[in-house]
This record gives sequence, structure tokens and C-alpha cells, in this order.
Amino acid sequence: MVAIQGYFDGVTIRPLEELIAKPNQRVIITVMDEFVEPDKLKQPKGLRGILSSYADSSLVEKEGGAWERAAVKKHGDT
Repeated sequence: MVAIQGYFDGVTIRPLEELIAKPNQRVIITVMDEFVEPDKLKQPKGLRGILSSYADSSLVEKEGGAWERAAVKKHGDT
């Protein structure tokens, strides 16, 4: 038996940890008197923009043509 944490969103019980269970596998649900903080419930729907906090806006101008410059540097101007 494995115990994981989760929360009830008003419709569905959502796990906060990886749940390894097979379809139709029985589970035991225990309702606790504790609540999950709203910021912990936000789960990204995708990875798009996840690295934006590391972006350096001063380097945006250098990005244009970066691949071409790297190819010339590596292989020479032919």
C-alpha cells in the first residue's frame, strides 16, 4: 500500500504527488481537516514559457543571426 497527498478541487480528487496505480485499482480516500494553500495548486498546463524567468532581454538583439554566425565560425565562410 502507498500513501500520497492530494486535494479535492470541488469535483475531482487531484494528487499532489506522482500516483502509480492501474485502472480500476481500489484506493482508500481519507479526508483530512487540513487545507492546501492555493499557490501550491497551480500546475502548469504545459512547458511553454517555463524558462522565461531566466531570459536576458539585453541579449535579444544578438539572437538574430546567431546560428549563421556560429556556422561561419565553425565551418568557415564558403
